[in-house]
Amino acid sequence: MSCWMPGCPALSMCRGLAALPITCLERAKDLKTRLGILLHKPELGHKTGSSSRLQLGSRRRDSSRDVLEWRESFDQLLKSKSGVNAFHTFLKTEFSEENLDFWLACEDFKKTRSKTKLASKANRIFEEFVQSEAPREVNIDHETREITRKNLSGATSACFNEAQAKTRTLMEKDSYPRFLKSASYQDMSRQAASRGTSKRSHT
Repeated sequence: MSCWMPGCPALSMCRGLAALPITCLERAKDLKTRLGILLHKPELGHKTGSSSRLQLGSRRRDSSRDVLEWRESFDQLLKSKSGVNAFHTFLKTEFSEENLDFWLACEDFKKTRSKTKLASKANRIFEEFVQSEAPREVNIDHETREITRKNLSGATSACFNEAQAKTRTLMEKDSYPRFLKSASYQDMSRQAASRGTSKRSHT
């Protein structure tokens, strides 16, 4: 192989490998080896996997405890985000999720600090859930509906208190017991109890 260009790699190779290309090659090989060790270090992957498993196990234990606590009281259910989600899913099967949605809207409404937002939110909640023929009308008596209507004239964070309390009582006395007897909750509680038993047997 021939080359007329000065410093051509082919010409250099014919004369013997120059120092610079060898040094570069050695450095490249060394870098590749170091990267390979870092990328494939088994203990790094092991630690990450262990951490993930511990976090997952912790979440499962918390979830199991939550599920079993839901049957202790309606308050316990409402305090749990996953409990509220499960109850909401159940209410959808009974076409009565508007009661829980109204209760949640009232809870959010109470956190509003701006008087302007308070008034606009109050009207929106009333129109959606409380007034007669509302798109998602909740099941409250006429007297409570009228009291709530009057409260809108000077909206405060407490203007839905009576209507919210009536709706909560209705859910607690009517929907909540059926939720606890439902196949979906029974299945969840069996799995939670099973995980709890398994945990105790390994300690």
